[in-house]
Amino acid sequence: MADAPLTGIRVLELGSFIAAPFATRLFADFGAEVIKIERPGTGDELRGWRRGRGETSMMFRTMARNKKSVTLDLRSDEGRRIALDLVRHTDVVVENFRPGALERLGLGPDRLTEANPDVVVVRISGYGQTGPYRDRAGFGGVAEAFAGLRHVTGYPDRPPVRSAAPIADTAAGLHGAVGALILLLAKARGQAPAGPKLVDVALYESVFMMMDSLIPDLDAYDMARERTAGNLPGVVPSGVYPAADGQSVVIAGNSSGAFGRLMSAVGRDDLAADATLADGDARYARETELDDAITAWTSRHSAAEAVRILSEAGVPAGPVYDARAIAEDEHYQARGMVRPIKVAVDGEPEDIRFPGVVPHLPATPGEVRWVGPELGEHTDEVLGGLLDIPDEELAGYRARKVV
Repeated sequence: MADAPLTGIRVLELGSFIAAPFATRLFADFGAEVIKIERPGTGDELRGWRRGRGETSMMFRTMARNKKSVTLDLRSDEGRRIALDLVRHTDVVVENFRPGALERLGLGPDRLTEANPDVVVVRISGYGQTGPYRDRAGFGGVAEAFAGLRHVTGYPDRPPVRSAAPIADTAAGLHGAVGALILLLAKARGQAPAGPKLVDVALYESVFMMMDSLIPDLDAYDMARERTAGNLPGVVPSGVYPAADGQSVVIAGNSSGAFGRLMSAVGRDDLAADATLADGDARYARETELDDAITAWTSRHSAAEAVRILSEAGVPAGPVYDARAIAEDEHYQARGMVRPIKVAVDGEPEDIRFPGVVPHLPATPGEVRWVGPELGEHTDEVLGGLLDIPDEELAGYRARKVV
């Protein structure tokens, strides 16, 4: 992949689970060499998550694609020495331990910078490296609650719920990758800061940044947002509507232009022509009336018919897909977003469809070269090839369970 935009960049991943691995996967998809450090014998705990059969989950295969797996015991003196040797050949280190854990291993930012003054260190944690809560254990679901997302998710007469996707972890991974790229760009332009080049990402802050005007609305309007069944307050009409075939359709007719087209499409020209409804607040005040009009129409059409009619009318609308529908959709396939790759799940290789690469860079596209590796698959290649450790020395490390 010589023409990939990040060819020549080397990233050392000291993370596990999702947040740090998501950040490094972005690098790996676009040609960076990502070396994932895993604990000998057990590896990343994600290998055993959501696993229906086989020894390695598809969740891990997806998150660790295009990476090299190197086993290394960072609790041992020899393992730490090898890790620092790797840092000397590395552009970016990404970790998601609890604050202070890396320092206790003797691998804090000062030590990493001593080994390589140019290295960028991305630190992802629940609450960040500073502040009164820095030492609290952090996990994605907790961060989503702390950031206010869970409170506004769900129905007003029921307890709050979480999104069935790792929003906090992936958002933190994105911010971590962007932070690293900012510092790499600064270095390339001769504007790198003096001292350790750190990126401090908190899970909760990554979610909080997605909550748009949550706090400004509190101050300006004394409005503390509550659960609204998935609809955003003031964004009307917009939501999930039932179709005649038992499926659902998401319709976003909340802009003034789209609203008129939507009302005409559902046979309510009277509402489309109502000049007072050009104002968003006026539509919000009549939300129930508008939703009832839309529901009456969608209930007479299949989801596919409703989406076709509304799309032809210029109204943003789409079906609520499950995994099977996504896997078969022609648009996903045309964009390369569902890619079959041979994987041995339970012995023999079989075609497994994996997500494609985002963002699309037409001139220098990213690629899925391989899915998550076997535990320690690249240990000898990396330590022998990059650090010139002889085979007999590697064998000694292996016998002492350093690698």
